[in-house]
Amino acid sequence: MGKIVLVTGAARQLGGRFVRRIQQDPGVDRVIAVDAVAPGHELGDAEFVLADIRQSAIARVLAEHSVDTVVHLDVSAKALGAGGRTTVKETNVIGTMQLLGACQKSPTVQRLVVKSSTNVYGSAPRDPAVFTETTPPKSLPSGGFAKDAVEVEGYVRGFARRRPDVAVCVLRFANILGPEPDSPLADYLALPVLPTVLGYDPRLQFVHEDDVVDVLEIAAREPRRGTLNSGTFNIAGAGVLLLSQCSRRLGRPTVPVLLPAVTWVGSALRTIGMTDFSPEQIRLLTHGRVVSTVQMRETLGFRPRFTTAETFAEFARSRGPGLLPPERVGRAVGRLAELPFGGGPAGRTHSTHGAR
Repeated sequence: MGKIVLVTGAARQLGGRFVRRIQQDPGVDRVIAVDAVAPGHELGDAEFVLADIRQSAIARVLAEHSVDTVVHLDVSAKALGAGGRTTVKETNVIGTMQLLGACQKSPTVQRLVVKSSTNVYGSAPRDPAVFTETTPPKSLPSGGFAKDAVEVEGYVRGFARRRPDVAVCVLRFANILGPEPDSPLADYLALPVLPTVLGYDPRLQFVHEDDVVDVLEIAAREPRRGTLNSGTFNIAGAGVLLLSQCSRRLGRPTVPVLLPAVTWVGSALRTIGMTDFSPEQIRLLTHGRVVSTVQMRETLGFRPRFTTAETFAEFARSRGPGLLPPERVGRAVGRLAELPFGGGPAGRTHSTHGAR
């Protein structure tokens, strides 16, 4: 008999794509797709189980199906459907605790893959230029999805100590983009005008949706010869983009706002439902974040098909043209940079360490 894979978060777009992909693996016998809501997309031949991972019933699902591989994708920054931030946090943290408790009691589970985020590193003014998997954050995230991800990884480390016989793989994804992204950052980049923090031009990394599915498949399998898919890995496309480059390529003008006022702008956007402009996202759009992907390439043996720039280009094409042609936005930004207050020869703006 082949592997029996259980996938959480199957109702989300990414979860559905992975469920359909893993069925094509000849080494997989059955796929059990789990979520608290029914998916609005096809799941192929997978068996869908309507179950809330926050409830103890998830242990019964593992036992009934003799699951040997668990791929935990129900860790997200956005609610699915009408759920709010409280529901998201409960699913991320309490749901992970329940799932890990069920895995710990299961005699059949042999492999666990957990979707995490580079948000665990936070974003602070004195951050290193590049984070490796072992770099401690200068300032631990104090709330939001970033804090959820930190707590989730803490519980996963505890599980790995208690069940050393289970191969555990944690994938820290950079900002996921593509034609069908589902993240607060994607919502922000889709705004007709982008509010930015005056004097800052953060570096950003992206990973394509297709590459996310590819690396999840690698993590769920037995490792290839010369590779190891147990441990923690940063996952991102090669290269970086400045936020100013992103705005130009989207054709969307920016509105620089003083840092204290950005919080007010974020609250206003959140109130009217345009985007979840959270404090952690504001910090990202102020200080940026770049991670090393050496372990991804050399240990995990994964090389993304899309660079950061190519990923963003796919996203930009899916969004359609902005208010202004990218060439006009680029020329306007260039002229502003030459002004005394714009950081040109006659003046300097504040800059994050990574944008210097």
